[in-house]
Amino acid sequence: MRLRVFTRSFLFKFLTKDTMVDAATLEKLEAGYNKLASSDSKSLLKKYLTKEVFDQLKTKKTSFGSTLLDCIQSGVENLDSGIGIYAPDAEAYSVFAALFDPIIEDYHKGFGRNDKHPPKNWGDVSVFGNLDPAGEFVVSTRVRCGRSLEGYPFNPCLTEEQYKEMEQKVSSTLSGLEGELKGTFYPLTGMSKDVQQKLIDDHFLFKEGDRFLQAANACRFWPSGRGIYHNENKTFLVWCNEEDHLRIISMQMGGDLGEVYRRLVTAVNEIEKRVPFSHHDRLGFLTFCPTNLGTTVRASVHIKVPKLAANKAKLEEVAAKYNLQVRGTRGEHTEAEGGIYDISNKRRMGLTEFDAVKEMYDGIAELIKIEKEL
Repeated sequence: MRLRVFTRSFLFKFLTKDTMVDAATLEKLEAGYNKLASSDSKSLLKKYLTKEVFDQLKTKKTSFGSTLLDCIQSGVENLDSGIGIYAPDAEAYSVFAALFDPIIEDYHKGFGRNDKHPPKNWGDVSVFGNLDPAGEFVVSTRVRCGRSLEGYPFNPCLTEEQYKEMEQKVSSTLSGLEGELKGTFYPLTGMSKDVQQKLIDDHFLFKEGDRFLQAANACRFWPSGRGIYHNENKTFLVWCNEEDHLRIISMQMGGDLGEVYRRLVTAVNEIEKRVPFSHHDRLGFLTFCPTNLGTTVRASVHIKVPKLAANKAKLEEVAAKYNLQVRGTRGEHTEAEGGIYDISNKRRMGLTEFDAVKEMYDGIAELIKIEKEL
């Protein structure tokens, strides 16, 4: 059979669930492996993709048609990657476990291949209060989680039709939300300049993916099937088909983590009633990037601690004690602006959603206490 165009051959394999990796893919895999093996890349992909593991996995495929090449292509193209691997669909975590498991264990310190992520547990949502009632230290608070829709692959394997279908499903699901979650869905396709500018001004509009996502084939058919939802108060936000199928975000100015957390929990529970999410017995909730599994929860504050900021070692020491990550206000690898840091929980696997947020809550309370004493 002659394969006329890539999209048709892909569709053919997708529909027939063909289990044979074709010669062209194998050739690319061999070339990619040799490039990575001879490089000085410091990525976790390079560390764990041994020849033995490579040979074991190079001919495997998921029922969505994903190969090892789909998993590693970003890390092969970007040798400066920290991780270097993405899951093209939910099954990839099982089919290519010989590679994913050690990377997950290394990144999520101590979550071994025999460990099992605990069942979802948001805990008692009334426990958290306002970390900074006087408004002296905490500028803003945000809690987010990622979710994938069951039955769909992740970005690299989605067809344009599937992107559109998912956007429709997400849009109609979110339109059923009531109370403070009630809002509007804005598709990126055909977005007017006024709406676009408004969303940019609110820092809501996400852009097409970076080079790591581009190389992973996560930005195909852009902007088809992508959209943004927010409530009237702009304290609740959902990104559709950016890096993950869904990024569900609750945020507001000030330090009332309790209010932010309760809003997120209500929203996730409401959405889950309407659409089933991809979940793995051992790994928890599944998303595109292995750094964001398990609870997928990232709870963060932008915090102003000028005295502690003058002693960065002390700040890092307290943060480490509570498993917190200290970043600049514009994200990873950026500096603090005006002494304001972005501080969040680091652990996402092997603990419950409640415990992940509790680590952040306790750590921030301790940082504020120390700042006041200095």
